Amino acid sequence: MSEQSKVPFPTLVAALLVADSMHFIFGRSLAPYLPPTAASFYYMTLALIQIAIFAALRREINFSVLRDNLHFFASIGFLIAVATSASYAAILYIDPGTAALLAQTGIFFSMGFGLFWLKERMTGAEQRGAALAIIGVMIISFQPGFGSSGFGLGALLVLTSTFTYALHAAIVKREGGGIDFINFFLFRMASSCFFLFLFTIGRGELVWPSGPEVWLILLLAATVNVTISRALYYIVLRRINLTILTILLTLSPVLTIIWSILLFNERPSLQGLIGGTAVILGVIVVTLSKRK
Repeated sequence: MSEQSKVPFPTLVAALLVADSMHFIFGRSLAPYLPPTAASFYYMTLALIQIAIFAALRREINFSVLRDNLHFFASIGFLIAVATSASYAAILYIDPGTAALLAQTGIFFSMGFGLFWLKERMTGAEQRGAALAIIGVMIISFQPGFGSSGFGLGALLVLTSTFTYALHAAIVKREGGGIDFINFFLFRMASSCFFLFLFTIGRGELVWPSGPEVWLILLLAATVNVTISRALYYIVLRRINLTILTILLTLSPVLTIIWSILLFNERPSLQGLIGGTAVILGVIVVTLSKRK
C-alpha cells in the first residue's frame, strides 16, 4: 500500500478509465484477424499466463482452493466465457461506442440478482434509475434497420454478455468471499479459458493467430484489458466507495466512443447517443441513491 500511496489518485482513476474503455476496442481490432470466440480464448489465455507467473513468483498458488471449490469455479468460469465471447461477437454487428453504452446496463442486472436472489431491497430512486436505463436500452436497440442490419443481434449479444457477467458477480458475492484474491483470480481465469477453449472447438473457430500484428494486439488486450485493468480496479476500490467508483466508470463509454472515432471512424448514431445518455443517467441515479 505504501507504493500505491505515492501515485496520485486522479492518475490512478484516469489510468483505470483508459484501461476499462478498451475492451470493445480490442474486440474490434481483433475482428479482422480471428473469430470472436478464438480471439477471446487467446487473449484470456495470455492474461492467465501473466497472472500465473505473478502468483508463482509470490509462491501463493494453492491448488487445494481449486479442488475444494471446483463447482464454484466451473460456474463462474462458464459465465465469464459466455460474457467474453458474446461481447466480442457483438462487435461484428455494432460499433464499440454503442456496445460500451449498452454494457452499462450491467449494474441493473446486478441489482436484479441482488433483489430476487440475495434478498436485497430496491429504493424508489433505484427503481426510477432502472426505469430510465431500460428506456435508454430500448432507444438504443430499436433503431432503423434493427432486423436487417444485424444491429438488434449485436445489442442482444451485449445484453447477454452483461447479464451473464452480472450473474457471475452475484455468485461470487454469495459464495466466493472466503477465497484469497490471488487464487480466486487465477482459478477464475483458468476456468474461463477452459470453457472458451471448449466453445472455440465446438464452433470450429480454433485457428492459429498468424503474424506478429495479431499477437501484439492479443498481448495488449491481455495486459491492458485484464491484468492492468483489474489491478487498477481493486487499487481504486480500496480508496473510494463502490458507488462512487461505479459513477466514475460511467465515463468509460465516452472514452470508448473517442477511441472508436479515432481508430475506426465509427461512432454511435444520434439515437444511440440519446439512449446511452439515458442509460448513464440511470446508473448515476442508482449509485447516488445507494450511497445515500
